[in-house]
Formats: sequence, C-alpha cells, structure tokens
Amino acid sequence: MASFDIKSELDHHEITNSVDQANRILQNRFDFKGTGAEFSLAEDTITLCAKEEFQIHQMLPILKESLAKRGVDLKSLRSEEVEISTGSATQVMNLQEGIDKELAKKITTLIKQSKSKVQAAIQGDSIRITGKKRDDLQQIIQLVKDQNYPVPLQYVNFRD
Repeated sequence: MASFDIKSELDHHEITNSVDQANRILQNRFDFKGTGAEFSLAEDTITLCAKEEFQIHQMLPILKESLAKRGVDLKSLRSEEVEISTGSATQVMNLQEGIDKELAKKITTLIKQSKSKVQAAIQGDSIRITGKKRDDLQQIIQLVKDQNYPVPLQYVNFRD
C-alpha cells in the first residue's frame, strides 16, 4: 500500500535565522538607530518591541520579508493586537504549527467526498493517507492543495 502524511511543521532553525537577520536589518536602518526596537523569539512567539506603534507597523514587513526569504510560510503567523504602554509598544506574533482536530476533520471529509479509493486517518497532528495506486495519492495531494487552507501544509513520507 502506498501512503503519505499531511503535516504542518515549521523549520525552527530557519525562524531563528530570520529573526536574527531582521534584527540586523533594524540595526542598520537609519530610522531605527538608537530607538531600541528589536525582534525577540521565544518558544512559539516572535515579539516586536519598539518605542511607538508606528515603528511596530514599520517592523512587520521587515520580519515577513526575512521569513519569506528563508522559506517559512507566512500562513503560520498569527498576529495579536499591538499593546501600547508608557514609552513602549509591543506586538506578539504567534507561530502556528500542527493541524488542529477541526481542520483535520475537514480534510478527511473532503478526501472521503472525493470518491477516491484512498483512506484518510487522523494521527495526532498529522493525517495519514493510504491507497493502492500512486496516481490516487497524487490526485489527493492536488485536491488538498487546491483548497488553500489557512495553515501551511507539507506532504511528507511518500512511500510506494
């Protein structure tokens, strides 16, 4: 039986490199010199810190560009509201990883409705697709890609 997995994973090493690159860009920009603006990376969050809110809005494209250059899908970013306190502004960007149960159910029902001769099974935060023919599996990959889900999906462990 041929099979593959549908997952949503992030390359944490590339995210670290992207945040470092964005910080270097901030240090070299004239309008950010001496402002103390920076990006900081914790477990699953990137925090943007600056003195004023408009600087946060200027920092966001820098972060997105450096992530995109490193191959990190921007669908994985979930931004929260900008928090303004005396003399500083911060914004938290959450990194979303894994397929939640609701999305996994949507994908499996889509596959079952396609009347293709494959089986879909939810396994934690991934979905295993099995079938007899390689062509059926490739049709399922194309079907799921065409749906444009709000999380980045990878199709891994393709076995014949």
